[in-house]
Amino acid sequence: MQEQEERPSWRNWLAVGVLGVGSFAIVTTELAPIGLLTPIAGDLGESEARVGLIVTGYAWIAAAGALISAMALGQMPRKPLLVALMLVLALSSAVAAMTTTFPALFGARIIGAVAHGIFWAMIGTLGAQIVPARHVGIATSIIFGGVSAASVLGVPLAGMIGHLDSWRTAFGCIAALSFVTAAAIVFSVPRVQATSPVGRKALSAIARDPVFLRIYGATACAITAHFAAFTYIEPLLSDSLHMPPNTLYALLFAFGVAGLLGNVLTGVFVDRYLKELVSGALALMALCLGGIGSIGGDAGAVIVGILLVGWGIGVAAVFVGFQTWILRAAGDAALPASAIYVAIFNAAIGTGALLGSIVISFTNLGGLMMVAAVALTASLIPVALLSNPAALQSPGQ
Repeated sequence: MQEQEERPSWRNWLAVGVLGVGSFAIVTTELAPIGLLTPIAGDLGESEARVGLIVTGYAWIAAAGALISAMALGQMPRKPLLVALMLVLALSSAVAAMTTTFPALFGARIIGAVAHGIFWAMIGTLGAQIVPARHVGIATSIIFGGVSAASVLGVPLAGMIGHLDSWRTAFGCIAALSFVTAAAIVFSVPRVQATSPVGRKALSAIARDPVFLRIYGATACAITAHFAAFTYIEPLLSDSLHMPPNTLYALLFAFGVAGLLGNVLTGVFVDRYLKELVSGALALMALCLGGIGSIGGDAGAVIVGILLVGWGIGVAAVFVGFQTWILRAAGDAALPASAIYVAIFNAAIGTGALLGSIVISFTNLGGLMMVAAVALTASLIPVALLSNPAALQSPGQ
C-alpha cells in the first residue's frame, strides 16, 4: 500500500472517477441491447425474443466470469488486468458492431461477458485500496455510480443513437468508450497487488457465513425485483399509463437524474448509516413500485414522476449500499466476497428480465409492479437480521 499512500490525493480520486466511468461502460455494454432489440432483430432477421438472449445470456455468463476472477485471477496485479479486460470489452463491442449473423453477435457478446464479470468483481474492491478507509463509502458510491448511470442513462442513450443512425453505430460508440477508458486506467489507476485469499476454499468460507448469506439473499431478491420491473418501464409508461412520447422521455430522464441524486446522497450517508440507508432505500422502492402498480391509466404525469424519482433514488442507494456492506464485512477477503456478490447481481439481472416476462403472462404490467414491490418488501427481512457493520479502519488504526 506504500505506493498508493505516496500518490497525491487528487490522483487517487481521479482513479476512482475513471473506475466509475469503467463501471458505466461495462453496464451500458450489458444493458444497451434492451433499447435496440427491434433494430437488431430486423437487421439480422431474428425474433426480438431470440435477440433478447444477448442480454440474458450475457448477464449469466458475466456471473460466471465474476467467480472465475476469485478462483483463478485473484493474485494478479490489478492495473494491467483491468486494462486488458477493458480492451477485451472494447473488442467485443467492436466485433458485435460488424457482425452479420446472430450466432456471431452472440459469440462476440459472450467474450465480452466473461471480461465484464471479472472487471466488475475487481473494481468492487479497489475503492478500499486506493483511498483512505474513512472515505471508502464515498469511493464506492462514485465507482458504482456508473452502474446506476448506465441503467438509467446509458441504455436510453444507446437506444437514441441506434434509432437516429443504427444499432451498429451504438455498439461502435460503446467500443470507443471502452477503449478510452482503458487508456485512462493506464494513466490514473495505481498499481495494486492482491492481498486477499482466493480460490475455492475462500469462496466456500464466504458462502457459508450467515452474514454474507443474508446480504446475498437480500441482493438476489431486490435486484431480481428491480430488473423484472425496470425491463418493462417503457411499455408501462406508454401502454398502461398512456403517457405521450415527450412526457415518457421526460419521465425516463427524471428517473435517471434521480438515480444520480441517489448516488450523491448515498455517498454522504453510507459510511455512518449503512443499515438504515439500505433499509430505507428498499422500503422506498417497494412503496414507489406498489404505487405505480396501483394507479390507473388516468394518473397524472406529476404523480408518476414522483414515484419514478423515489424508485430511482432508492435503487441507486441499494446498488452502492450492498456493495459497501460486502466490503465492510469481508475485510481481507474482499475479492472472493465481491466476486460472489457480482455473480449474484448479474444473475439477478438475467433472472429478473426472464421472471418479468413470465409474470406478465399471468397478469398485466401493473400486476408486475405489485409483485416486484412485494419481493422488495421481502428483501427487508434478511437486512433486518443483520447488524450495522462498523466502518472500515485505516491500516495501522
